[in-house]
Amino acid sequence: MSRQQRKKKTAKNQLLRQHKERMFICCAAILLYMAVCLFVRFFGWISPNTAVFRKKLALLERQIMTEETAEALGKSPAGGQAGHAVFISVCNTAERASVFCGTGKDLRAAWKDAEAQTEKFLKKGNYDPVWVKVDVAESSDTLQTEELVREVKRARHEFYRYGIAFDRSFQTALLEAELNGAKIYEYENGGIDKKALNSYLKKSGRNALEELPEIYTIFQCRGWICDENNQVFPLSTDALDYGRRTETVDAEYAKELIMNASAFLVDQIQEDGSFLYGIYPRFDNNIDNYNIVRHASTLWSLICRYRLEPDEHLAEKIERSIGFMLDYVIYDSDGRAWLYEEKDEEIKLGGCGVAVVALTEYMEVFQNDKYKEICCALGRGILQMMDPISGKYYHVFHGDFTRKEEFRTVYYDGEATFALCRLYSLTGEEIWLDAAQSAVEHFIKEDYSRYKDHWVAYSMNEITKHITDNKAYYDFALKNAQVNLQQIRERDTTYHTYLELLMATFEVYDRMIEKGMDAGDFDRQSFLDTIAVRVNRQLNGYFYPEYAMYMKNPQRIRNTFMVRHDGYRVRIDDVQHNIGGYYLYYKNYDKLVSYGLSKN
Repeated sequence: MSRQQRKKKTAKNQLLRQHKERMFICCAAILLYMAVCLFVRFFGWISPNTAVFRKKLALLERQIMTEETAEALGKSPAGGQAGHAVFISVCNTAERASVFCGTGKDLRAAWKDAEAQTEKFLKKGNYDPVWVKVDVAESSDTLQTEELVREVKRARHEFYRYGIAFDRSFQTALLEAELNGAKIYEYENGGIDKKALNSYLKKSGRNALEELPEIYTIFQCRGWICDENNQVFPLSTDALDYGRRTETVDAEYAKELIMNASAFLVDQIQEDGSFLYGIYPRFDNNIDNYNIVRHASTLWSLICRYRLEPDEHLAEKIERSIGFMLDYVIYDSDGRAWLYEEKDEEIKLGGCGVAVVALTEYMEVFQNDKYKEICCALGRGILQMMDPISGKYYHVFHGDFTRKEEFRTVYYDGEATFALCRLYSLTGEEIWLDAAQSAVEHFIKEDYSRYKDHWVAYSMNEITKHITDNKAYYDFALKNAQVNLQQIRERDTTYHTYLELLMATFEVYDRMIEKGMDAGDFDRQSFLDTIAVRVNRQLNGYFYPEYAMYMKNPQRIRNTFMVRHDGYRVRIDDVQHNIGGYYLYYKNYDKLVSYGLSKN
């Protein structure tokens, strides 16, 4: 055989071998495909997201499917036709949770029904179930339309804590969190907003209701949530704490709240140093009515946060925010300065006060005096708005420094007096302390304790650092809390300034005791018990995942503070006041415990 013939034969063999290899690969691929199809047919395909869901659900099941739960629920907690009802909520943190309701003759059957619906949803697309929450119906009742209207209308906004089934079999049933989170309850007029309900049903892939029923089934649930760390939290069924986890608020947990809420505020600071002012999170709507006074007080809270853990990124954000604020400082021909509210073309006493508080805090923390001159100029502006004899302030000037409004809010008086005390700390000049004393004498004479004002408490705490032997000042500071303890303790909303009032007063009390002064009839235990109540009550305004997941954009507002009764409002000052209260609580925690604070 010639060389050429041998080469042709070799090439032919190579081609034949390659063809066989291709045929083998093709056959193997076909067999693999057939195997996968058979596996999916007989065993089902488990996507990564489904696997995550199953793991979280198994953790929840371990806590929920107990004899104790079964006994507590009874035979038919959702009513005769439904029997048992189980709701599974899944949330990817980027959008409102998807909720699936299962029913059955027993809890297991209802669970399997809800589980199957949820898995069907997860298999449709790439949905990451970061948070999984399970609610089981615990009790139910029926209401006529007119009864539901009355109940909802009578309730505080967003505080009607019942789910609704629009039929006896729970085919269309929504959790309380869904109804309030999507603004379906109509609090002004009572009952259900049909348009909002159908919009929500359509967006969640369910059929709209042509007509609302004449009879509703209202129900309440026991809930549990599994978070992104696969940690399961049972949720409270208590009236005011309904639907959130319960926590022991010690110093460590208070610090965690401060750090999380401060991180939210830092994220709101824009390039020009202003904050994204606020959010109505149900539909992720921005609040645009900017307020330079609230800017200043929010800045102060971030500087306090810096005390806990210095951070270069935070320092840069603080500097940027200060720069924005200083752009709104204006001067008169005599060199007096004021913080100017541009949109209203006015000067507010309180703005001058909190600007000084923020800047003096900054200089103390960062150990410099770079804003000393401007603080003194702002202080002279405050003095211009005060009657030095009576100690009474004038509240609002026009932008041209002429008078506009004698009284607007009691907050301004405490803010200004707090600032005067800070100026004395900064300079040692008696003019500031004398003016602060004049204001405090006015507070006492006019009995400012009737206002339940936290800024008055801050100012009394500050002035007793300098005037340490005037018992009348201590007595008034304690009275400012004591006469209001019952109202503060019984307040159903978070009302975030109350903790600030209590904690600023605690520092006064502690100073008084250290000096050996008699606190008279001050009820220390009642005072400490009220602090414990408020520390926990304000958690009802914290966007835990179990609250946030029913808002339009959960990741935007998780782990910050809101005002539930105002449409779940998240505004910079709402967050700031919570930080302020928990900051003082954290700072004084060991002393609180030594005095008898119960560890909740």
